[in-house]
Amino acid sequence: MAKHSLQEWIVATRPWSFTASALSVVVVLAYLEWIFGDIDWCNGLWAVLAIVLFHAAGNTWSDWHDFRRGVDAADTHGVDTLTSGKFSPSEIRNLAIGLYVIATAVGLGLVFRTGLPLLWIGIGGLLCAVLYPPLKYRAMGDAVILTAYGILPAIGTSYVAIGRIEWVVMFVAFPVALLVDSILHANNTRDMYTDRRASVSTMAQGLGVRGAVVLFFCEQLIPFVWVAALWVFGFFPMYSLAVLGLLPVALRNCRTMSAYKKEADAASISSLDQQSAQLQLLYCVVMTLTFFLDKWLR
Repeated sequence: MAKHSLQEWIVATRPWSFTASALSVVVVLAYLEWIFGDIDWCNGLWAVLAIVLFHAAGNTWSDWHDFRRGVDAADTHGVDTLTSGKFSPSEIRNLAIGLYVIATAVGLGLVFRTGLPLLWIGIGGLLCAVLYPPLKYRAMGDAVILTAYGILPAIGTSYVAIGRIEWVVMFVAFPVALLVDSILHANNTRDMYTDRRASVSTMAQGLGVRGAVVLFFCEQLIPFVWVAALWVFGFFPMYSLAVLGLLPVALRNCRTMSAYKKEADAASISSLDQQSAQLQLLYCVVMTLTFFLDKWLR
């Protein structure tokens, strides 16, 4: 097997997906800064590094499992790290294990800086990453994503940034988690046929084509309704309404999904997971900026 360059190893981790995890933490940090002020940004940025490393490990671990299970094949959409023969299965497996070791070391360092409660949150995140493939094959992937990119990062970030868990952070974590899950759901909807062929069950399959489309609409649009509602009740600043400017992007994604009438239409939504990831990125950036803007202008 030929040697791989550093760039090839990095690409194998799917670095373009890291915004989903990193920004899930950054937007919570910005929200905490807006509410409480004087947060520990060093710990916060350390948490960003840890979750990105776990994300990289989870990506490669999932790719290895999907290839072994037959979920990823030459005719499937998405990552081709293994299906193209660029890497051997053992290389990707070893890369995943190595990344898990590094991520765990970084996480333990943050535990020593902050306290034992973070250890239990970190263990929960590690279990989500390691168990994601078998749970994904049993229609529980969406629940894992909502936990791993919603609940756990939010409470963990709260703990490291202000020294305690403040559940108010779920107000900002919830819509972001929905947008992250819409990335997975778009992928699973597109892959209904090939997943069934590999004897894999997903929520998209359980809902059927029409139900899967409706769920995607909800995941794309509820975050905008959520922001408007929480502004009314005083949990978000007025400037957060700027995120409604991204509504046309969400509606574009919904129009793309609406073209999916049957499993044979997979090609029509082949890039919808990428489009959903772009919306999540923009949503987090705008929300983050609005929290800082309101704080500076008070």
